[in-house]
Amino acid sequence: AFEYEATPDQMKATEEIKRDMEKPKPMDHLLCGDVGFGKTEVAMRAAFKAISNNKQVALLCPTTILSMQHYQPFIKRFENVGANIRVVNRFVPTKEMSQIKKELADGQVDIIIGTHKLLNKSFQYKSLGLLIIDEEQRFGVEHKEKIKEMKNTIDVLSLSATPIPRTLQMSLIGVRTISQLNTPPLHRHPIQTYVMENK
Repeated sequence: AFEYEATPDQMKATEEIKRDMEKPKPMDHLLCGDVGFGKTEVAMRAAFKAISNNKQVALLCPTTILSMQHYQPFIKRFENVGANIRVVNRFVPTKEMSQIKKELADGQVDIIIGTHKLLNKSFQYKSLGLLIIDEEQRFGVEHKEKIKEMKNTIDVLSLSATPIPRTLQMSLIGVRTISQLNTPPLHRHPIQTYVMENK
């Protein structure tokens, strides 16, 4: 259902991640790529692989806006699959939040997208298989500790346009695997940065 042609980098990254997911030990994979280079598309393909194998997927975002920006494309892409996708952020009413938690624990939710609220112990999964973290470096120390605990038992895919040096170093020494998106999609306009005098 992808509306565009995948870049060679996207195809290669998808294959690498799927291979990692099939290994007996939990995956810890870093996907690097500039804004608009298609990290979300690769993450969607990994999520589809997980839910096809009866596993739940959690997508963790540092901000409410980002959670909404991920939610819309996920809903659109998975509409023909029949996946139950829910979002959790500060705009979700308490009553609806309780319902989502119940559905999540019962295994009725396939993909849950949300902010650090997802790290709260009140969110119990029936069979969480993949955790996708967008911009991991923007989470605080406390949240990172909780993420670290989860990494021991499930596959983790981190997406980042600007990974911190420590994260990169872990990938370079082989603690975590890494894929790089270097090719911009066709007709993508480059980011233009201007340095101007503040008067």
